[in-house]
Amino acid sequence: MKYLSCFWNKLEEISIVLSLAIMTIVTFIYVVLNSLYQPFLFLAEKYDSLKPIAEPIGIFIMTLAMDMTWSVAITKVFFGALIFLGASYGVRTAGHIGVDFVIKKFSTETRRFISIIACLLCLTYVGLILYASHDWLQVMYEADVGAEDLHTFHLKIWHIGLILPFGYALIFMRFTEILIRLFKGQQSDLGLADEASDALKINEEYKE
Repeated sequence: MKYLSCFWNKLEEISIVLSLAIMTIVTFIYVVLNSLYQPFLFLAEKYDSLKPIAEPIGIFIMTLAMDMTWSVAITKVFFGALIFLGASYGVRTAGHIGVDFVIKKFSTETRRFISIIACLLCLTYVGLILYASHDWLQVMYEADVGAEDLHTFHLKIWHIGLILPFGYALIFMRFTEILIRLFKGQQSDLGLADEASDALKINEEYKE
């Protein structure tokens, strides 16, 4: 149970790290392959004695690079995933910027009440997006349209679109956690980031 709780609390970080790792590795391999075959073909053209060895190697590497036409598309997929995973991560870690200058003028109980209303509005919005994404996925599933440049993996548009309900489901659950803490009195606001306060703290630390 302890490990499951730890996994849940680190789900966004794990997903973001994996996405970034895949994007980096795929892009690195693609760039290396596109650069590596040229020296071999140059050697094959320049030196006849090396042609029997260098030319097949160069052509083999060039073929691998040409077969990786999916690299850009798969990178875009994981970049899109980062948007929704990052949004959920921002909700959980209070990373989103909020304008709460007026809210801070109220008492703790009033702030908590306003935050509950705000949280309910956020949950309503996320719920609407979840409902709409379900309808959109249903249409894409019935259309059975293949994902561009990703036929190698037999991926359809609806496969990639799964990140939309998954990401917003995470956001919905993170807001639900905040709402529960608000009702329990464990926090009095949404815990949004305060850039002005952070800047003042950094300034004070710098002076010290």
